[in-house]
Amino acid sequence: MSGDERLDAEQLAAYFTLTEVGSLLEQAVAQQLRDEGDLSPVQFQILAGLGSVPGNAERMTDIADRIVYSRSGVSYQAGQLEQRGLITRTPAPDDERSTLVRLTDAGHALLDHVMPGHVALVKRLMFDVMPASGLADLQRSLGPVRDRLREAPPRSARPRSRR
Repeated sequence: MSGDERLDAEQLAAYFTLTEVGSLLEQAVAQQLRDEGDLSPVQFQILAGLGSVPGNAERMTDIADRIVYSRSGVSYQAGQLEQRGLITRTPAPDDERSTLVRLTDAGHALLDHVMPGHVALVKRLMFDVMPASGLADLQRSLGPVRDRLREAPPRSARPRSRR
């Protein structure tokens, strides 16, 4: 194996720090969402995303691409949210093959209930301990990484294999 095929010590440490932080933060957030709203992180991403777009509605495929989740996975999670009355699903007005997902009043109320605890947790675990320049440094460092990873089509947009 040549030197180009290995991460140097600093790269390896940064990579492991990033993956560890991601895992620990994800677990803490998942617990908070379960405790305060009986939501999975994916369900929260769906609801929070809908709460932040005009009209509180988005196509199912766009949701899958935004949260980097499979179409079938988003469909399943949306079904769970719809059973609880937190969203509605209807054919899109301009393309009946597309499904439009809309946040309901109950969905807004649940977001209003879980969001203060969610924000407090993320601030406490991440931003309160970060140096003042850390936020800009983090965005400057990870923005291009995210952009590179997004160059490949999202899982939900990849052509399906034929069997």
